[in-house]
Amino acid sequence: MIASSLVLSSLLVGGTLVATGQSTPSTATRQATPVRGDTIPATAIAAGNFTTLVKALQAAELVEALSGEGPFTVFAPTDEAFAKVPAATLESLLKPENREQLVAVLTFHVVPGRVMAADAMRLRNATTLNGQRFDIVARDGKVLVGDAEVVRTDILCSNGVIHVIDAVILPEMNPIPKVAAEAGNFTTLLAAVEAAGLAPVLLGKGPFTVMAPTDAAFAKLAPGTVESLLKPENRPQLVEILTYHVIPGRVYSDAVVKLSEAPTVLGRMIPISVKDGVVRAGDARVIATDIPASNGVIHVIDTVLIPPAAATEAAPTKPATPARRSY
Repeated sequence: MIASSLVLSSLLVGGTLVATGQSTPSTATRQATPVRGDTIPATAIAAGNFTTLVKALQAAELVEALSGEGPFTVFAPTDEAFAKVPAATLESLLKPENREQLVAVLTFHVVPGRVMAADAMRLRNATTLNGQRFDIVARDGKVLVGDAEVVRTDILCSNGVIHVIDAVILPEMNPIPKVAAEAGNFTTLLAAVEAAGLAPVLLGKGPFTVMAPTDAAFAKLAPGTVESLLKPENRPQLVEILTYHVIPGRVYSDAVVKLSEAPTVLGRMIPISVKDGVVRAGDARVIATDIPASNGVIHVIDTVLIPPAAATEAAPTKPATPARRSY
């Protein structure tokens, strides 16, 4: 799951994508046709087959933002794509009280930078303005972004580029605790989060990266340890342990493997190591990665992390950045 390669090959209207590995989207150094004088929203309006998308952008108050300097890359669902969304769902999203959800969906279709079809040949996923990623894969001779097929590429605009897709792609709408609850194997972790009073924090905006021990990981602790930690009088110790599992920011697995250590919300560093293809966070083995949440990402570990016993002055934390290391 970590840093695996794929080969992507498919002929698209407007370009051929042949992708291997992963890279960060970059502005194309050359373009096949001149850039249009219209912005992305103006181009979509003029095209005539993005009326629902334009209506949604207006309801989300994103027209002005996407008319800005950018550049942006928009994976634009057609009216036919929006017609696949249940009418009640679409109607609900367009209501003023659900604007935040609509913004989350629409920004999941926008990648920063001008990513031409030729740029996509180096991608296996893309990070969106939403903060979450969608995968880029080949299947049955088609190129998919998320669950949508790319049907046209490289519609150039003054502030970016539009690629047309045949379905609306949806981000994860649930925050970390709800995603963990749905997984079904984090009941002890969720009970500990609740007992520590941290549920409101992990339901908040974040973003956070959680190294999440499974129920089996908690079962490896000495008998009676969990029961003791869940007692109200031991709440400070429980908070220390849990916040040692949380990294500020959204840190995906490809960034994790480039770290030698990662700062935690507790203020202490988790050592990160990679050996024989196995990634470890402290004494824990990372067994699953990149589980998306609306406010972060979850990596699953097989052992509960215990912060160093020696108390040290906790330095202010910041999102993890790759450290130099060689393998």
